[in-house]
Amino acid sequence: MIVSRVEADQVRSLAGVIFEPDPGLTVIIGPNGAGKTNLVEAIYFGLTSRSFRTSDRRDLIPFGSAFARCRVTVQGGGVDHVFMASASRSEGNRFTMDGARIEQAEAVLHRPKVTVFSPDRLELVKGPPAGRRAHLDSFVAARWPSRAGLRSTFGRILAQRNALIARISSAEANSSQLATWNSQFAEAGANLASGREAAVEALAERWVEAADDLGLEGPKGISYRPGSATTKEEIEAGLEERLEHDLRLGRSSWGPHHDEVRLELDGRQLRRFGSQGQQRLGLLALLFAERAALLDAGEAAPLMLLDDVMSELDAHRRGRLVERLLGGGQSVITAAEGELIPERQEISRVAIRDLVGADEERDNGEDPGAGSGGGTS
Repeated sequence: MIVSRVEADQVRSLAGVIFEPDPGLTVIIGPNGAGKTNLVEAIYFGLTSRSFRTSDRRDLIPFGSAFARCRVTVQGGGVDHVFMASASRSEGNRFTMDGARIEQAEAVLHRPKVTVFSPDRLELVKGPPAGRRAHLDSFVAARWPSRAGLRSTFGRILAQRNALIARISSAEANSSQLATWNSQFAEAGANLASGREAAVEALAERWVEAADDLGLEGPKGISYRPGSATTKEEIEAGLEERLEHDLRLGRSSWGPHHDEVRLELDGRQLRRFGSQGQQRLGLLALLFAERAALLDAGEAAPLMLLDDVMSELDAHRRGRLVERLLGGGQSVITAAEGELIPERQEISRVAIRDLVGADEERDNGEDPGAGSGGGTS
């Protein structure tokens, strides 16, 4: 499946924009503040009904407008589908396929998977473990759709157990229900840990290979570091052992909500000791490793949206990146200068000024807020 047409109407600085990306690699070229990032965000929004830059979709609504809306046409399997995502200050959010409301879990069956690189997303590498856990869980859902609910199931049970522990701690409830929640917590936690372990196993060699190819020099590896035991029986036993500690804290102190996914370079954590350039290559390698794992499993290549990906890469690494992108699948990348893009006949180049009217070429929210997505979705 590929994206054949994007219609962005009142999405940050974009108004009346029509963009028809190439089935292969399309480069959007233009100066900073001209709307390149907004267009990439609009594509993601139209396909997923989410933003990778903000958790509040109302942030996409430009000043003076009542809504933000994007339509994305997807071709594949002989059938075209039109996805539409909108955000309204008065009516909330809406997500449809061919005019009928659709849930995100169902929509993913009819659209390409999407993965995103943006400078902000370096937090995935250098930030706290929670971001890497969420990203890994999104890959689990993409690689094994039957496991898509593992994260939400565990999160719901964790919240229920924490609420019960808080009530027990304040003498508002007794511990008679705790055994039931411990059992559910342990089962959901073991399933989540199993999915994460399988994901890291699928990505490990592919991440090293992609990182080597992109020029991340030195011994490297990716590993899964569980925050607790990983079997139902061991987790349940551990919860019993730590009950008094949990009651003092008023929450669950042990479990997969403390897992870590560790990226290492030269035997040290990339998040702490890597330069920004190394972290950038590590993130790109992770996205390419995910794509390779999906392709090797017989899945379609995800749509890759890469914002400002060339600015800190040297000519050799830019060339290697383009070679990988041209190896298959659809990609849209942005660049401030055309000179940053290697001269290849297969590359389609689009000037942002040809898509955005002169009165819309303004910096309307170009500085991203707190991202809420961008994993393989």
